[in-house]
Amino acid sequence: MALNYVWVSFFLITFVVALIKLIGGDTEIFQHIVNSLFESAANGATISLGLVGMMTFALGIMKIGERGGMIAIFARIVGPFFHKLFPEIPKNHPALGSILMNFSANALGLDNAATPLGLKAMKELQELNPQKETASNAQIMFIVLNASSLTLLPISIMAYRQTAGAAQPSDIFLPILIATFFSTLAALILVAIYQRINLLNRTILAYLGGLSILVFGTLLYFNTLSQEQIGVLSRVVGNVTLFTIFVSFIALALFRKINVYDAFIEGAKEGFEVAVKIIPYLVAILVGIAVFRASGTMDYLVDGIAFLIASAGLDTGFVDALPVAFMKPLSGSGARGLMVELMATKGADDFASRVACVIQGSTETTFYVLAVYFGSVAIKNTRHALPCALLAELVGVIAAIVVSYIFFG
Repeated sequence: MALNYVWVSFFLITFVVALIKLIGGDTEIFQHIVNSLFESAANGATISLGLVGMMTFALGIMKIGERGGMIAIFARIVGPFFHKLFPEIPKNHPALGSILMNFSANALGLDNAATPLGLKAMKELQELNPQKETASNAQIMFIVLNASSLTLLPISIMAYRQTAGAAQPSDIFLPILIATFFSTLAALILVAIYQRINLLNRTILAYLGGLSILVFGTLLYFNTLSQEQIGVLSRVVGNVTLFTIFVSFIALALFRKINVYDAFIEGAKEGFEVAVKIIPYLVAILVGIAVFRASGTMDYLVDGIAFLIASAGLDTGFVDALPVAFMKPLSGSGARGLMVELMATKGADDFASRVACVIQGSTETTFYVLAVYFGSVAIKNTRHALPCALLAELVGVIAAIVVSYIFFG
């Protein structure tokens, strides 16, 4: 229901703003909006079809892991912790392993692998969902944590900074990890409040404590490395880890005398079906975002906030980075383009450019994630997923700004 209101708002607000611009003499505004609408619709279908190959492969591999028992092993590892966060999921259910693998792929920056794994997890959670058109508590917890963007290796952003001529491209590494840690923690707390989950449970505290040590330990270690060393190590660790998981799935299935090839084909067929099913949902959200951008409403929003901040006597050094913050929940590529444009205009080491990079690395494309993941299982009533995800996103943006002032202000 929340997505329905948001989507309709994109068009209604765009229409009003465009009418005002037309009256003001901008005779090409509606043509620009319509062109953007058609282009985004085509892009939505292209993106969805582009997922077919990765989806068929990923779900084929996951089926091997499920048949061979490796997913069950992963489920047992995270079982005590996930059982507290996802009480609806039975003990050692395959969905637990899929959720863990999705989170791991996201943390390692392996976006292409994370999406198919996340869609696989949603499908397994849907099988446990008694109300097929309404999001379950487990699905909402998974989606909101997924959208909170816990990232350990923001390599692409450092690469963009290096290309833009930054003196130290990796200087945003530590701020991004701190900001994304707070956004994920906020996501967990918000959903726990809605779902009445006790986060002070000893099991949850133990796992969260261990994760915190891992995150900050990684921070301290990578902070001692050069940009080149970080890039090499992250690529090696991420890809070796991923391929090792794939091989372990195949090896264990072979050891247990599973027909590996047939298992892969069965899972691959499911992947193709999911990739095709998300096309309408993805096109819908991308079209809404495109017309909202094309009308110039985003620019008006940023200018209004800048005026309020200046009127309050606060520092406005970060304001130029706000377009990235507003665009990121709507479009990852759009936010990335704004970030790159800002660095090209002001320089990679400008304060606003650094803030934009930290925001880009510590937030997620919330509407895209909700549209694709819920759309893949035909969920219509998303309940508290959107407000929780957007509030976690807001915490990530605020944390990014505050941390940037601490490190670069």
